[in-house]
Parts: sequence; structure tokens; C-alpha cells
Amino acid sequence: MRSVKASDPDIGQTASESGLYRVVENDVPTRRSVLLGLGAAGGAVALGAGGVASAYWNDISQIRQTLAAKPSTVIETRHGALEYAQAGEGPPVLMIHGTGGGFDQGLLFAHRLVDAGYRVIAPSRFGYLRSAFPDDPSSENQADALVDLLDHLGIERIAIAGGSAGALPAMAFAIRHPHRTSALIPIVPAAYAPGRPPARPWSATQTWVAENVLASDFLFWAGVTAMRDTMIRTLLATDPALVAAASPAERDRVSEILRGILPVSARARGLLNDARLAGNPAPMDLAAITAPTLAISLEDDAFLTADAARHIAETVPGSRLIVYPDGGHVWAGRDAQMFSAIDTFLQEIGYSR
Repeated sequence: MRSVKASDPDIGQTASESGLYRVVENDVPTRRSVLLGLGAAGGAVALGAGGVASAYWNDISQIRQTLAAKPSTVIETRHGALEYAQAGEGPPVLMIHGTGGGFDQGLLFAHRLVDAGYRVIAPSRFGYLRSAFPDDPSSENQADALVDLLDHLGIERIAIAGGSAGALPAMAFAIRHPHRTSALIPIVPAAYAPGRPPARPWSATQTWVAENVLASDFLFWAGVTAMRDTMIRTLLATDPALVAAASPAERDRVSEILRGILPVSARARGLLNDARLAGNPAPMDLAAITAPTLAISLEDDAFLTADAARHIAETVPGSRLIVYPDGGHVWAGRDAQMFSAIDTFLQEIGYSR
């Protein structure tokens, strides 16, 4: 393992359960309280101004129109429909989005790779946007569907990156299809790390609240509108102060990630599946991965993905590790630095433009 770190602060925080992933105990409110609080936020916004309904409909209509204007394609795989989009030219990179995303989030994550001369292919995972939600929406089945996508595109081998919950199918791909994997890049991986207590399952009431909130674009919009910093702290597991101190371009990127979860109703099944898979991730056979691997995380990611990144780097033979001291789960202020490191890694292993 080759490790690159800017510093090694003592975070001094322990894990606690949350609605989708674990968050640190002093990160209050948790995702679970956010789900419950969104209803209150919706009521508060609705009572606060007579023009709220008009503002919501204008905003959500614009969001839907913007999403519809982004070109994407749907193909059939062994597990049903799979949506994807492409951008750029050059060596192909498969960018797997995180929780709340879709092909649009994948393209947003990897836009710097497009600028650097790579062809980015960004699918929508199971339950997101126009992709199917099969009876068994496991990370392994997602990985197999991605093989069908590569076959459709005529690509034999590819570098695959996965952000957050998207790291799970990316890692499964590298394990199940080593001959198709040129490189593996788990970014803030919402993956297994030894020594963590298992998350307790949701109660029937909490499940009902989550399912109904995630079906309501208005409630989620109200949360983004009335509770922006809380949503950044909990859903994006990032200190809002870091976002406020970042460059205007970085603040815009974080806002686009948060607002890009809308329309949440079109992503709800994927979100709930991520709650199951990434909320209590199972161990994977990481020692079986043969592709060059670069694991990346941040010390202050409130989902504690630095633990998972270290576990990946310690277990995958010959892997590399980068842990930045700050930036949170959406690497606020680190985007250019991180994707420059990814470009350098791909060049060093001979996978470059």
C-alpha cells in the first residue's frame, strides 16, 4: 500500500447509526432526524409565504427540464433497463454515482476528467431515474449490468471509479470481472471497514417516513430551501463552514450535488436500496482485486469513509491511498486537487490519453 496524506489529525469521533449511513455522534441532527424534520420544514415553508407553491412549481419544473435536456440513452441488460450518458473523448472511465445521484451526478463528479482528455461513461444505478429496479438490486448484479453496458459500447477493459455508495458496485465489478478492469478508484467509499458496530435496522415507522418523504419532491425541496446547511451537514456529511469558505465554483458544485437529488421521487428506490446496502455494508473479497487501485477519502467525512478507504488500501495488493485532512464527503475545496491526483494515477499505470 502506498499512502499519501496531507496530515493526520485526531478526529476523535465515533460512529453512530443514521438513516442511510453512519454519521459521527456529534453530527446532529442525523439523517434520520432530517427525514422526520423535512415534514416540519415543508409546513414551515408553506406557512411562510403565499408564493411558495409558485416558487416550488417553477423550481421543480426548471429542474425537470434541465434533467430532460441532458442526453442519455437506455439499453437493456440482463437485469433490465440501464440508463447512461457519455462525455468527452479519450481513454474510457466508468464513473458510478453516489446516493441521490444518477447519470447526471456521475458526469458532474467526473467533469474534470472530461476536461483532462478522458471519455467518461456515467450510468444511473438501479432505482435511479430511467434505470430498472430488479428483484435483486445487489451491488454484484449492478456490476454484471455494467458488463452488459461495456459490451454494448464495444469496450473490453475500462478504468472504473465509484463515489460513496457507487464504490460498492465498482468494487464488485473489479472482483467479479478482473479481465474487464483496467483500474479501480473508490472515492469516499461507503464500504465495509472492520471494527464498526452494525447499524440497527429501521423501525416500521421510520421506514414509512423515509418512503413517503422520498416520494415527495416538495418535502425534499422544502428541506433544501429551508434547511440548506442542515442538509449539507447530514445528507452530504460535510461541514457547511467548509463549503462557505470554498471558492465560488466549489460552492456551486456542492449546491449542484444537493439540488441534483431532485426530483427525489425519480431516485427514491435507489436511495432506499443504498440505505440497505451502504448503511451496513458487507465485507467484500478485496484481496481478489488485481487491478491497480487508488482509494481516496477525507479525514472529516462524517460518514467515516476514511476507515473504509484505509481498509481497501491495506487489503488490495499494491494499492494506493490518499486521505485529505478536510473537505467532507463531497470533498469541498478539493475537487481540482483530487481529480488531478486521479489523472496522475491513471497516467502512472499507463492508462492515459
